[in-house]
Amino acid sequence: MRCMIIFPSWVCADGFLSGFAEFQAHYWQPTGLMYVAAAIREAGHDVKLLDGAFITHEDILKQVREFDPHFVGVYGNTPLWFNTIKTVKSIKKVNRDIFTVVGGPYPIGAKSEVFKGLEDELDACFTGEGEIAVPNALKRLEKGESLKGVKGLIYKEKKEDGSYEYIDNGPAPIIRDLDSIPFPARDLVFPLKKYMPAAGTYKKSPVGSIISSRGCNNRCLYCFQIHNLTEMRFRSPGNVMEEAEELVLKHGAKEIRFLDDNFVGDYKWVEEMCKCIKESKLGFVWYVSARADGIDYPLAKKMKDAGCWATLVGVESGVQKNLDTLRKNTTVEQNRKAVKDLKKAGIKVYTPYIFGIPGETFEEGLETVKFAVEVDPYYVNFHTLAPFPGSDLMDNIEEYGTLVGDQSEFNFEMAGFVPHTMTRDEVFKLREIAFRKFYRRPKFILRRIFGARTKNDFKTLYVGAKSFLNLFVKKEAFVHKGSQGYHLETKETPFI
Repeated sequence: MRCMIIFPSWVCADGFLSGFAEFQAHYWQPTGLMYVAAAIREAGHDVKLLDGAFITHEDILKQVREFDPHFVGVYGNTPLWFNTIKTVKSIKKVNRDIFTVVGGPYPIGAKSEVFKGLEDELDACFTGEGEIAVPNALKRLEKGESLKGVKGLIYKEKKEDGSYEYIDNGPAPIIRDLDSIPFPARDLVFPLKKYMPAAGTYKKSPVGSIISSRGCNNRCLYCFQIHNLTEMRFRSPGNVMEEAEELVLKHGAKEIRFLDDNFVGDYKWVEEMCKCIKESKLGFVWYVSARADGIDYPLAKKMKDAGCWATLVGVESGVQKNLDTLRKNTTVEQNRKAVKDLKKAGIKVYTPYIFGIPGETFEEGLETVKFAVEVDPYYVNFHTLAPFPGSDLMDNIEEYGTLVGDQSEFNFEMAGFVPHTMTRDEVFKLREIAFRKFYRRPKFILRRIFGARTKNDFKTLYVGAKSFLNLFVKKEAFVHKGSQGYHLETKETPFI
């Protein structure tokens, strides 16, 4: 079968406030889609992958017409769901016989709700890991068989009265042997050098990405996968290094971003990974995300010695009550110590924070700002709490607060969720205060200026200064300007 996987067309304004879009926007190869595409190809089908980060909506439709696929899978996350809807509807206008499905974070959380507004266009949705479920569905479709029993799939059947019945086959089985999954089909997307993370969040380019583990043992309030993931699973270090070697030698990567939810979920596994990376002599630097309770100085030192230059630690709040509300299962002191240990080892630390936590007051938000300045990481971001479908936050929304705006605003920027204890304006005001307090400090500014050594360092200074000029000079930098969905007519690709 001819199969097409599509990441819908999007621009910076679809996910970021205009005053900071250039500074925060980032471009990654669609790693998850490349894994699925590789599994489809391994099953014997022709496959094409379109990345809407760099092509317009019309370009996508043009390629759909030319390739004439039997099957199209469209990626969907919550803030870009309107883009997904537009893509699905347009594909069916090209050819109603194309079997059209969706997958990704939003379908995983929303399940059969994804058919609302797409009753006539959407044929099915995948609700979990796709490397097994998608090939299983294609096998049935190729033979003209029913999709009944394909785990991880919800599909529709037309009833006698013309209405649709939605049949949920149940969750896809968790893939425990991650080494069995083929490496991502990187040859199906743009060259690696076209993809760049946000300024300041990488050391060398091109930057490639690898997923070396899946799952998370925590159950955060805002996680859309809380009902789907029950355990962490790890690839063998040898298998990870085979992919790293391919990424470096074949695709030219000089830095690797490990996209694991928690890279330090198994202490001994991390030690073995560090040993393998160091012995490989591939020379790449790397960046990971980690929970504070999985880090200590000896491990941080081993990571640094193996080339880890930066680590994201999901601190989220400087107030223990709010960490407990989020069910982070970490303490303020653990967060403080993790940042200290990483800095002591010579690793740069990135700490994101969240405003608008259920029960959080404006004064507690100011305490979080104070904590961020105190621990003094290399780089911070201040987010708003996103009400993702499938999360406990969304499932119990009336208990925690209210939803504001439409789905395009359910992200880390737009304060689509507001707790009962604050107003939306107060949440935005906290972000403004936080950015000002942290980034306008003479200590921070001088350290970044005198620490600049490379072309990337100076580029980061320039883009950052331009973006934060909006904060210091323009009063509307954090003013919400309404829904930003459907911005699909032009392409903006900074840093390319």
